[in-house]
Amino acid sequence: MNKTTTIFAKVFLVLMAVITLFPFIYMVLSSLMTFQEATSIPPTLIPETPQFGNYAEAMEKAPFARYFANTVFTSLATTLGTLLTAILASFALVKLQFKGKGLLLLFMAALLMVPYEVTVFTNYQTIAKFGMLDTYWALIIPHLASIFYIFYLKGFLQNIPLSYYKAAKVDGCSDLEFIWRILIPLAKPALFTMGILSFISGWNSFLWPILVTNSKDMRLISNGLSAFTSESGTAVHLQMAASTIAIVPILILYLVFRKQIMRGVASSGIKG
Repeated sequence: MNKTTTIFAKVFLVLMAVITLFPFIYMVLSSLMTFQEATSIPPTLIPETPQFGNYAEAMEKAPFARYFANTVFTSLATTLGTLLTAILASFALVKLQFKGKGLLLLFMAALLMVPYEVTVFTNYQTIAKFGMLDTYWALIIPHLASIFYIFYLKGFLQNIPLSYYKAAKVDGCSDLEFIWRILIPLAKPALFTMGILSFISGWNSFLWPILVTNSKDMRLISNGLSAFTSESGTAVHLQMAASTIAIVPILILYLVFRKQIMRGVASSGIKG
C-alpha cells in the first residue's frame, strides 16, 4: 500500500467516523440548549450556556425512573434466562450424542432464517391466551432463549476437547457438575460477551414491549422515550435530554466492557 492510498484510507475513516458520531454528539449538545437554540434556523451547534436543568425537567415530565427500573429488571431477567438456556442447549449439542441430533441442528439453523416480525404475532397470541398481557411475564418469557446465542456458544464449546468431559465422567462428575465446575469457567469470555450483548438488546427492545404492554407503569425506556416525544410536543431540547438519558448508560456499559466483548467474539471463532 503506497503513501497516497494510506492517506486516502485514513481520511475516509475519519470522515465516516464524523458522519457516524455527529448525530449522537449533536443530540448531547442539543440536550444542553434552550428551546430557542434547539429550534433555531440555521441550527445552533454549541449552546451558549449549558442548560443542565433540562435533564431534571425531562425527568419530572415523565416517570423515567420507573422506565429505567422496568428496563433493567427485564433486561437482567432475559439475559440470565438466555445464558442458562444457551449453556444447557449448547452443551447437549456439543458433548452429548443422541438420536436426531443432526436433524435438530438443521431445524434450529432453519429457524434462524425466519424473520423476527413473523414470530411476533404468534408469540403475542400465545401470551394473550395465557392472560399475561401488560405484565413482566409478557416482557420476559419470549426472550428466555435465543437460537443465535446457542449457536454462538456451541462454536466456542467445540474448541474444548471432548477428553475433558470424558475424564470428568470417569471421575464420577455428573453433567451439571461438569457444566458448573469446568464448562462455565472455560467459557467465561463467550458468556460475558453474550451477557453484555443480550442486555443491550433487552435495553433497546421496542417492538415487542409496545405490543404487550398498555399501562405507563409497564413501559420500558425505549417506549417511554417514544411516548415522551409525542407528549412533550415541540419541546425539542427536552426530547434530546430524554434521549441522552436513555442512551448514555448503555453506551457507558459498552465502552467499559468493549475489550471483553471483542475478546469473546474473537475466541468464539465467529467473524464479523
